[in-house]
Amino acid sequence: MTLRRRLPPLNAVRAFEAAARHPTFQAAGDELGVSAGAVAQQVKALEGWFGVPLFRRLPSRGVALTPAGERYAAAVGDLLDGFADATARLRRQGQDHVLTVNTTHSFASLWLIPRIGAFRARHPELDVRVVANNTLADFARDELDVAIRHGRGRYRGLRADLLLRDSVFPVCSPALRDGTPPLARPADLARHVLLHDDDPIDLEAVAWPDWLAAAGVTGIEARRGPRFTHTFMVLQAATAGEGVALATRVLGGDLLAGGRLVRPFPEEVASPYAFFIVTPEGQDPPKVALFRAWLAEQAAPLSPLCDGT
Repeated sequence: MTLRRRLPPLNAVRAFEAAARHPTFQAAGDELGVSAGAVAQQVKALEGWFGVPLFRRLPSRGVALTPAGERYAAAVGDLLDGFADATARLRRQGQDHVLTVNTTHSFASLWLIPRIGAFRARHPELDVRVVANNTLADFARDELDVAIRHGRGRYRGLRADLLLRDSVFPVCSPALRDGTPPLARPADLARHVLLHDDDPIDLEAVAWPDWLAAAGVTGIEARRGPRFTHTFMVLQAATAGEGVALATRVLGGDLLAGGRLVRPFPEEVASPYAFFIVTPEGQDPPKVALFRAWLAEQAAPLSPLCDGT
């Protein structure tokens, strides 16, 4: 005997589940890429299919789940999560040769991409895909294998292993350091343009006011000067001689080694943040294990410089 499932319209279920997680239909529509009216129409269709209300409309124009809606939302949310996980696993089959790495724009451009050729040369059987953004993406939804993130290493439900600690210090072009006015000690910053990093990830913990205070420098207007949304942009401005930027050993190391940037004085401040390898909990797939081992090798030369010793 063939089992025939009696299921509600799946588009309506998807709209309902999104609406159940948001305070308004507009927010649910933004997630789904449709209008608030379309969400309301799908929810109304689902309520008609059941013959019971799933939401009650609030005077504030928001919505709240009814008791029946709460029960159904809990069940449907678990089912859709399982459906998404199963879909991601199936899509990953046949993709064992693709390694997808998620990290920030600045870490990708300043550290990872200049080194990734060495990994590809060692493991030509793997195709590397780098996805850069400033938020820790969803591993299942975005089909990620591994992430490298800058923070305190607390990522709920994920494994986070320390890759590199870091420190923060001023940098500038050689011409700016050797020019006029002089730039030989932190107090000289008062006569130079400060370049500001507004990247919410890479240097969130240490900006110019923090660095100057930690270095004991006073009498400088620490918030004046050009601002940039990514670390790689502010360092590019520094190499062009536009002013003095804050860099780190990790993100500024290659520019320093190549002579495009210099440290005008040795003072530095330890960063409370570090770089972490982030993966789903459990045993690494073989390709992730290979990448993790390679990252550790690449980080080894920097580790003595970045661990506070």
